[in-house]
Amino acid sequence: MSIPFTKYHGTGNDFIMVDQTVHHWIQPDNRSLVARMCDRHFGIGADGLILIQSTGEADFQMIYFNADGGVGTLCGNGSRCAVHFARTLGVAFTRHQFLAADGIHAFSQDERDWIGIHMADPLIQSSTLETYLIDTGSPHFIRFTDELTTIDVVQEGRAIRNRPEFPQGINVNFVQWADGRLRVKTYERGVEDMTLSCGTGATASSIALALKNKYRGEQSIPVDVPGGSLEIRFREQHATFTEVWLWGPATPVFTGSFPEKVLH
Repeated sequence: MSIPFTKYHGTGNDFIMVDQTVHHWIQPDNRSLVARMCDRHFGIGADGLILIQSTGEADFQMIYFNADGGVGTLCGNGSRCAVHFARTLGVAFTRHQFLAADGIHAFSQDERDWIGIHMADPLIQSSTLETYLIDTGSPHFIRFTDELTTIDVVQEGRAIRNRPEFPQGINVNFVQWADGRLRVKTYERGVEDMTLSCGTGATASSIALALKNKYRGEQSIPVDVPGGSLEIRFREQHATFTEVWLWGPATPVFTGSFPEKVLH
């Protein structure tokens, strides 16, 4: 058996995309297979793997796996890549919605050819002046810093991710607001490393910025990550955040197949 795939990235956050609208190549319990495909030395190499499947609830279903092979929660950058990939497969966009781990999401595209994903309303679990716990489909720890260029994201992020109070682990975002732009670096659980971008992390960090600076009404936050730029839009009213959209590019890189001999 050889599994056809397309490699994508969303601002450097890279994914293996597999079409399962007809043939189901990978099952949710195929953890070792997914991990081998995502391995950067012995496989294709990626931060995660995404299956596109048919569903009666939306235009398509997106199933996301972390690089360690475990089924993950929502992936924001992966969602944009999933929309782009589904379009190339000829999936009919009759509803402009897809089904993910946390429910139904609407999507759109703008004049920049950026794809926008309508995120679930964020769950703000705790907040101080410098640290925040916010769930945007995936859980995030956000810490503001004035030393983003020198901070050891892997070492400090791993330490926070493995704290006893986070038994399921947590994504860790180090953020800095400067010159009208939000800069974000993220340590991702499941990848267990810094990634070049994290869409749900950029979203959570933008919500944290709004809480910290007491932003009101309609907001559009430009976000810089190591792999490029994103934009987060939302509406704030009485410390409640709605109409949250994650905008950014989705880029196909190459296509191929994962050979049978690697599967044994």
